[in-house]
Amino acid sequence: MPDALLEPVGLGATESALYLHVLSTPRCTTTQLADAVGATPAQVRPALRRLVESGLIARIGGRPARYTAAPPGAAFDALAERRQQELDELRGHLRELAVRYQGATASSPGDLIELVEGPLAMRDRVEQLQLGAEREMLVVDCPPYFSATANENPIEDQLLRRGVECRVIYDATALEMPGRMEFVWSCVAKGEQARSLPAARLKMLIADRASAVIPLVLEASESSAAIVVRPSPLLTAIVTCFDLMWERAAPIGVSAPPDSPLDERDRELLSMLASGMKDASIMRTLGITQRTMTRRVAQLMALMGAQTRFQAGLQAARRGWL
Repeated sequence: MPDALLEPVGLGATESALYLHVLSTPRCTTTQLADAVGATPAQVRPALRRLVESGLIARIGGRPARYTAAPPGAAFDALAERRQQELDELRGHLRELAVRYQGATASSPGDLIELVEGPLAMRDRVEQLQLGAEREMLVVDCPPYFSATANENPIEDQLLRRGVECRVIYDATALEMPGRMEFVWSCVAKGEQARSLPAARLKMLIADRASAVIPLVLEASESSAAIVVRPSPLLTAIVTCFDLMWERAAPIGVSAPPDSPLDERDRELLSMLASGMKDASIMRTLGITQRTMTRRVAQLMALMGAQTRFQAGLQAARRGWL
């Protein structure tokens, strides 16, 4: 039996161990139960109280007090039903809070565009947008960044764990930053779908295709203001822009399909070629010399039947090798 048997109903490992012992050995005293789980009577009393309140065990009168387990089927059904009622009530409260939150963040009810000014306010709004995503997060990533910790993205890690699909288009200049390509590969390994363009030249975040944040100035420079766009023809245009860019972008991958003739090193090299990264950045990222790179690129171009290195990367992407 797992130590965390009762976690789905809000009880911990101590309660689980105590319940299993009472179930197998009825009429135990507090001291006997404490000995069974390697604790003191004072440590197990709160857990026993929670089990009694949950209806999983019952306290038998007398001195010393003893405990017996309720029939598991009936006890768990009743506890699960109470938990479901509590969750339903919580969902109702959260819906009320969501309505209040929407009103607090919008300039006025029904506003289709919200202006956000100042780096701190912009960062806060971006985080809110990301954390609110339920199905899909679409991103165009382009430097400069809000902070020096550009190679960290704990919010995306949380979204991926929640099952939110994250698709990111990286501007090639971003991939040339020290450590950036390694960071992108780590994101892809966690489940991010990544692609790159030689010149994206803008930033955007789109949550569930229902709201978007873009800098007020659409270029690769730090902006002091951004706009939040809600469902409207403008939002439709922004989403369409992302979709078109995604179709043109070259994939960045970490796992090869079974029929791919490329090893992992070749795929990394071709991904960077397709993204438009410069030779110096590629060599630094892969830790190879100019001679090695020239030789391997020539071999890959011949394999792809490509006239240029950029074409070689695109050909590999079109064949599904990246």
